[in-house]
Amino acid sequence: MCYFNSLVAPNGASINLKGNTQKLAPTHIPLQSGFSYSNWPIIKGSTVDFAIENAHWELIAPWVKTIKEAEAGREKFNTLNATCERLFESKLFKPAVLEHRCLVLSTGFFEWRHYKPIGAKKEIAYPYFISLKDQPLFYMAGIYQPWTDKETGETMDTFSIVTTKANGLMEQIHNKKKRMPAILNEVQANEWLQPHLSEAKIIELASSTYNASCMSAYTIDKSFRTSSDPLEQFEYPDLPRLFFSDERF
Repeated sequence: MCYFNSLVAPNGASINLKGNTQKLAPTHIPLQSGFSYSNWPIIKGSTVDFAIENAHWELIAPWVKTIKEAEAGREKFNTLNATCERLFESKLFKPAVLEHRCLVLSTGFFEWRHYKPIGAKKEIAYPYFISLKDQPLFYMAGIYQPWTDKETGETMDTFSIVTTKANGLMEQIHNKKKRMPAILNEVQANEWLQPHLSEAKIIELASSTYNASCMSAYTIDKSFRTSSDPLEQFEYPDLPRLFFSDERF
């Protein structure tokens, strides 16, 4: 699943959607864990325009009354991600996907590959950083839910990243659950933000898998979560290289 994200956008980076262009504020977040339950930039759309806003990463249900109640609920149900297969089955996801679709900005995400080296007693988890080859800044499909803490009166947008079945590359990396974020190209991103989409169109977009040959992946140090440079490449001699068709990654 997609629980660790990266957004490194230099000065001058811009977003082009709905025939409009907006500059993105310089952003340097090499790594953020969804389990920090903090804010992340999302894109909300209207009929003719879009807005870049920060939102709380964790979809909070309207019936949850306080942040303390939301924190307690994490032990039972994780809402950092929303699986595309359950978007219309879940009473939490369905209203959000019908009325509050968004785009989650990213320049790359992190996932683990499980492999048992020769002579090892058990499988080892090797972390990877995954990005797009020709599109440094890209969009993940998301859903959001405006939420108000009944105790404090604080109102905020809360969101989940939509996940789909893994493509050929991600099947090798996320080889336990074989999932990946639903990455949308610019045409799909514009469609995702359009109001009044049919359920069929929503499912089509949410379940799309990005072309594996357009993606890049490399191994990083197992201690990347505490490293000063979590994106630094690290080689594991005992780990076979990834492949997809005739192309090797």
